[in-house]
Amino acid sequence: MLNSCEGKSVIVTGASKGIGKGIAAVFARHGAKVLVVARNLDQADACAAELRAGGRQVSAFVGDVTNRSEMEEMARVAVERNGGIDILCANAGIFPQSKLEDMSGADWDTVLSTNVKGMHFSIQAALPALKRSKGGRIVLTSSITGPVTGFPGWAHYGASKAAQLGFMRTACIELAKYGITINAVLPGNIKTEGLTDLGADYERTMAASIPLKRLGTVDDIGHAAMFLASDQAGYITGQTLIVDGGQTLPESLEALNQA
Repeated sequence: MLNSCEGKSVIVTGASKGIGKGIAAVFARHGAKVLVVARNLDQADACAAELRAGGRQVSAFVGDVTNRSEMEEMARVAVERNGGIDILCANAGIFPQSKLEDMSGADWDTVLSTNVKGMHFSIQAALPALKRSKGGRIVLTSSITGPVTGFPGWAHYGASKAAQLGFMRTACIELAKYGITINAVLPGNIKTEGLTDLGADYERTMAASIPLKRLGTVDDIGHAAMFLASDQAGYITGQTLIVDGGQTLPESLEALNQA
């Protein structure tokens, strides 16, 4: 059992809903002290209040990952409230759709700023405290889209998720001397609030291309993140963990039909 996260101070960015909320919930259930970070005050507070059920240690912070000073304040608050920073889950990201012929420079900049620069700023801000931790951990939320697969309308999103992995592979070398590891979870199709809104037929169509015949849950990603943040994963750094129910493996839908 992975119990080494109990009592650890964890920051999760983009944590008010979806995968981020799922990651925060898994850490909270396993006894971590969690700071949920989001841009919206009401959503951040509501998430923290929900996850505190049962006496869990969860609090909210409102901050924009693209604002360096706000990320520095986030780190200060985590240290003040929770005694340090042991684990940073750099999860915040956006995925608006825009086809290539319609994509503006502003569209591109907004996605890359949030998904890549925001990741960078959150890591930089947390580094002083992570260095003081007995084995700091950074877990990135990348995606199969970009590093492995593509999807129309997400060229800028895919580029940002691939860029995160390029960042990680050099960062792991720089951070190793401090005992800090950095790894990435690559989710496939995960059932979140936005996907539910698209209806059951859409979900069934997506599930048809997955060998396990279901979409993933936010807990699936949370458990992967917790493993990479655990003491048991202390010799793993600069690596990616695809969590997609086998979606990226069949060469075609026909391969699934023949199974």
